[in-house]
Amino acid sequence: MKKLLFVYNPNAGTGALKQHLMDVIDIFVKAGYEVTVYPTQKYRDGYHKVKNFGDEYELLVCSGGDGTLDEAVSGMMRRDKKIPIGYIPAGTTNDFANSLHIPKDIRKAADVAVNGKAFRCDVGKFNHNTFVYIAAFGLFTDVSYQTNQQMKNVLGHLAYVLEGTKRLFNVKSYHIKVNYDGHELEDNFVFGMVTNSKSVGGFRNMIGKNVVFDDGVFEVTLIKMPKNPLELQEIIAALLVEQVNTKHMYTFKAAKIHFESLEEIPWTLDGEFGGDHDTVTIENEKQKLEIMVDPEAMEGLSAYAVEKLQEEK
Repeated sequence: MKKLLFVYNPNAGTGALKQHLMDVIDIFVKAGYEVTVYPTQKYRDGYHKVKNFGDEYELLVCSGGDGTLDEAVSGMMRRDKKIPIGYIPAGTTNDFANSLHIPKDIRKAADVAVNGKAFRCDVGKFNHNTFVYIAAFGLFTDVSYQTNQQMKNVLGHLAYVLEGTKRLFNVKSYHIKVNYDGHELEDNFVFGMVTNSKSVGGFRNMIGKNVVFDDGVFEVTLIKMPKNPLELQEIIAALLVEQVNTKHMYTFKAAKIHFESLEEIPWTLDGEFGGDHDTVTIENEKQKLEIMVDPEAMEGLSAYAVEKLQEEK
């Protein structure tokens, strides 16, 4: 039999996976896999498990929130022999899963994980670390890892919003020089994100609508320091209606971006703390990650498929 390693976070989200665990394993076995189950025990446990397992598995499936997926992908990127990853979203927001049209229903997601199609998508390199879909700094970026897990479970996405509003009256800016693909800009920023996702913090289309996942470039959004409360309100209003306001933001696509600041800035990678840095280099590793998706959803994910559809029209 083919062998599958199933790594899951028992504390993710509302713990809904526990209710369906036997169903999920049954789906894996019916797909022809011998299953090894590993519940993570602590922070970064999933990363070390994935990084260090042998060559006996043909498929890795992970379940949890975006942080669990980040650990699985980071571990996989450190391996010489890489295998596809199936993902069963069980967190609070699940941005990347939503972007890839991975089902919210746990059993349907389990079916896609073993019976779907492997899609080669881009993954991010952040200095010496890895991120799946977002690297960000500034306003609101520490909300996901500072918001109490119990609060997340009870309130869901609203917990992030409530926690984030506490920061509106204490906006900190960072003076940063940014170099990307032969261009340079320098300004004071309250927020910045480098993404490969259609959904960020549960908000869709905040970074534009023409997002594909295998084109070798990231979508970059940098928000300038507002000069007065009115400008801050305009920025927040633009984010809430999921639109880009070019008066207050820089937006562009890039394969490689270098950030240089006078002070160390705290970054978040896929919702987890990514360290304090005064220099950051982010590179797009094109199509280095294989993730299982529903074949019917693939034409909206791939640059090649999108170009083909446009040619046909």
